[in-house]
Amino acid sequence: MRAGALLFSTALGFAILAGCAHKSAPVKIDPLQNAYGSEPDWNDAQRIIPLSYEAAQGKQIFYEQCVWCHADQTPAGPSNRSNVTPAPPLWNDGATLNSLSDAFLEKFTAQGGSAMGKSAMMPPYGQTLTPEEIRAVVAYARAIAVPAPQVPSRPGQK
Repeated sequence: MRAGALLFSTALGFAILAGCAHKSAPVKIDPLQNAYGSEPDWNDAQRIIPLSYEAAQGKQIFYEQCVWCHADQTPAGPSNRSNVTPAPPLWNDGATLNSLSDAFLEKFTAQGGSAMGKSAMMPPYGQTLTPEEIRAVVAYARAIAVPAPQVPSRPGQK
């Protein structure tokens, strides 16, 4: 019995040592994937969305200017969205925003809802934000959109 236990212990020790000797390959992380920041998916916090430089700039502006009406939660707590009629679209609402061109969203943001025949509750940001900042906010919306916008393919591309 003692010889069997010794043999088992020896075999177990070799198995453990062999397992330690085999190192798994390190996970390769694309350093550019997260170079400019990321945003947790608003619908699935386990999914992290990498942001381009422009979208990361837009995220910062969004959380300073837009989060109060275009998100359900802000870093400070609930947003004011439920108090606005009609309720503004969530900034990640791809079902609503994907059908609108970047040019339309930029003009709408710059001129406000009244100028575009929409809700007067949307103020004009053309005097507050530069055209580059407005483009960045739209880039952020495109990056976090669910469903993601469909990018038209170029001829010869699959």
